Amino acid sequence: MEITKEGNGVLIPSRDQNWQGRPEWFFNREHTDTYELWYEGRYKRAEVWQKKVMQQLLSKEPRIKELLEFGCGTGRFTRWWHEIGIKASGGDISPLMLSQAVHLFKGDLVMADSHHMPFRDNTFDALAFITTFEYYRDPVAVIREAARVARHGIVMGMMNRNSPKVLRRRVQQVFGKNPFYVTATFYTPNHLKAIIAEALQGREYTVEWTCTGLPKWFPVQQWSVPYGDFFGLIIRFKD
Repeated sequence: MEITKEGNGVLIPSRDQNWQGRPEWFFNREHTDTYELWYEGRYKRAEVWQKKVMQQLLSKEPRIKELLEFGCGTGRFTRWWHEIGIKASGGDISPLMLSQAVHLFKGDLVMADSHHMPFRDNTFDALAFITTFEYYRDPVAVIREAARVARHGIVMGMMNRNSPKVLRRRVQQVFGKNPFYVTATFYTPNHLKAIIAEALQGREYTVEWTCTGLPKWFPVQQWSVPYGDFFGLIIRFKD
């Protein structure tokens, strides 16, 4: 792994660093430095509905008072959990993302791999993954690790494979115009539920999900049909 040194003495991985044996956009400062701007521009409306969905799902599990968000990035959602009354901490593998999060978020942050979380069993009420689970090569291992660290459940916000935007992204990639989803795996609610069943075999739990990310002209913006650009899902442990 090649390391470069910033002027302030902070060690930063170079842009060709691999994680999981492949290059990732979130180790490239060209992309991470503009991450927050996405949500202030064309993705602002999408963010509003994503947060509505996640808040609705979390309201169904009153035991969740604190959570750890892994893949927290710059802390966009990590900051928001506090706004809805949930104490949050953040974790991420990217020092570039965390170098911004530390200035934007007042809570605790850790740099670590989600496959090997540096926490004891049952440390948090819940684990959260917001548009980051798509980048894990071993999703079963990550869910098992999350279930080890979380007492009551896991919440996920996912980019849905059942969306016309997926095709658009793949076409953009062919022409080198969209580096953000090259290594992403898009899931449907049913596909994710099957992975959850494999990971949590032998444990009692319930799963609930809902979709949003529908066109602005569509008569509804959230529904229980597995179509839309984004879906939220909550796993609630019965034990």
